[in-house]
Amino acid sequence: MKPIWVVDDDQSIRFVLEKALAREQFSVRLFSNPRDVVKALEDDSPQVLVSDIRMPGGSGIDLLAQVKQRLPGLPVIIMTAFSDLDSAVSAFQGGAFEYLPKPFDVTAAVELIRRAVQESLREEVVETSSAQAPEMLGQAPAMQDVFRAIGRLSQSNVTVMITGESGTGKELVARALHKHSPRSNGPFVAINTAAIPKDLLESELFGHERGAFTGAQATRRGRFEQADGGTLFLDEIGDMPFDLQTRLLRVLSDGQFYRVGGHQPLKSNVRVIAATHQNLEERVRQGVFREDLYHRLNVIRLRLPPLRERREDIPMLTRLFLGKSARELGVDAKRITDEALARLAGFDFPGNVRQLENLCHWLTVMAPAQVVEAKDLPAELLDAGASAGSATPAAVAATDTSGHAAGMAAAASVPLRSPAPEGSAAPVPAPPPGWLADLRRDARKRLDAHEAEVWESLTQQFEATLIQTALEITRGRRIEAAQRLGIGRNTITRKIQELGLPD
Repeated sequence: MKPIWVVDDDQSIRFVLEKALAREQFSVRLFSNPRDVVKALEDDSPQVLVSDIRMPGGSGIDLLAQVKQRLPGLPVIIMTAFSDLDSAVSAFQGGAFEYLPKPFDVTAAVELIRRAVQESLREEVVETSSAQAPEMLGQAPAMQDVFRAIGRLSQSNVTVMITGESGTGKELVARALHKHSPRSNGPFVAINTAAIPKDLLESELFGHERGAFTGAQATRRGRFEQADGGTLFLDEIGDMPFDLQTRLLRVLSDGQFYRVGGHQPLKSNVRVIAATHQNLEERVRQGVFREDLYHRLNVIRLRLPPLRERREDIPMLTRLFLGKSARELGVDAKRITDEALARLAGFDFPGNVRQLENLCHWLTVMAPAQVVEAKDLPAELLDAGASAGSATPAAVAATDTSGHAAGMAAAASVPLRSPAPEGSAAPVPAPPPGWLADLRRDARKRLDAHEAEVWESLTQQFEATLIQTALEITRGRRIEAAQRLGIGRNTITRKIQELGLPD
C-alpha cells in the first residue's frame, strides 16, 4: 500500500499525525507546503492525501484541484478550523473526501483516514477491473459458455445466429465474433431490419442504381457492398419482410446480388451474423419466415441469457456502467452500497443489460449524494418486492440501429410515477404516520403529569434522532448530513454540541 501524504505548515500537526498513523502501521510522507506535493506527484502518488486548507505559499483548495486533475480517484481530506467552514464547502465541491476540523481528536482523525484508505483501495479494484475489462463482461456460467463459444468460433467464417431478449447485448457478441475472426481487419456493418421501412430496406441492403426509383439521384452502395471482406450483422432478422428473405437467401447461397434497378450481378464476400429476440421456429410454422432461410442462418446458434439468469453479474456491471456514465458526463463516478446492489440483484430487469446501463446513467444524474443507497433507487425498483419484474425502471430509452441506448441523458426528466388519468379521482391522502400518533400520546402523558419543559425535552429528542440518522446515512460526514436535512453547516455543528451527541 502507498503511504499517506500529510501536508501542513504546522510542524506539530505533522508530528502528531505521523506518530498516530505509524502506530496503526501506516507509512507516512510529510510535506510543509503544497509546492513540494505537486513536485512529488511527478514521480509518486499517495494512497490518501491529508492537507491543511491555509498554508504559506499555497492553498489546500488549489492543491485539491491540481491533485484531482492528475488523480481523480484519490481521496483527499482537508483540514480546517471551524472558521473556515465556507472553504470546507468549497473543498467538497472540488471533490474532497471529507474535512477534518481543527483542533481534532487524534483517534477520530486516524479513523477518518482509515476510511479514506479503504475507499481508495476499493477504487483501485474498480479502476483495475475497468482498465482490464474486455468488450464483454460476465462471471455467470451462462456467460462463460458464450465466451467459450466465441473462442471456438474465432478462426471460423461460419454463419452465426444469436438469440436472446432485447437488451441482452447481441450486437456486442456479433462485434466480438468479428473482432476475433480472420475478418477482423475488414469492416463491421450493422443494420436493424426492424427499424427500416419495408420499401427502403431492400435499397439499404443491396444498394440502388441512379434513377431506380423516385429520389434515387445517384448510385448508392448497399450494406452488403459496404461490408465486403468483413462482417454484416443483421439485427432483428425475424422482422425481415418475406419477399426480401428470398433475396437474402440467394446471397447466402451463391454470394451474388443485384442493386435495385441494376442488371449486373455483384459478388459478395461477407460473413453474415444474424440476431433475433423472436422464436424463429414459431415464425416458420406461422409461414412468415422462410424455412430454408432459417436453416441457412441457423448454422451455429448462440443464446444470450437474460440478466435475471445471471444476477451474480449485476454488481460488476453496475459499477462498470456507473464509471462509464461518469466519464460521459465528465463527473466523478458514484459509488453504490451493498444494500443497493442487493436490491438491484433482486430485480428482474425486463430490459436486461441495456436497462441496467440506462438506470446507472439515471443514478449518475439524479442520485443526491456521491454514494448511491437503496433509497436512491427509482420507485419501481423499491416496489419490486411486491411485483418483481412487473415494472420497468425509469430511464429505459429507445435503441438505435447499433443497439446502443439512445436518449439516455433525457432519462433525468422521466417521472418515476405516471400521473393519474385525466378525469380520474384524486388520490386519497395517506393517514398520518404512526410516529405522530405516538408523539401525541407521549406529549399528552407528559402534559397530564405536569412534567416540566415538555417542549424542550421532546424537541431535543426529535432533533437528536434526525441528526444521528443523517450522520449514520452519510457515514459521519457532517456537511453532507446538514445538506440532506436542509439545515446550515453551522447549525448541525452547534446542535451536536448542544445535544451532547458523539462525534
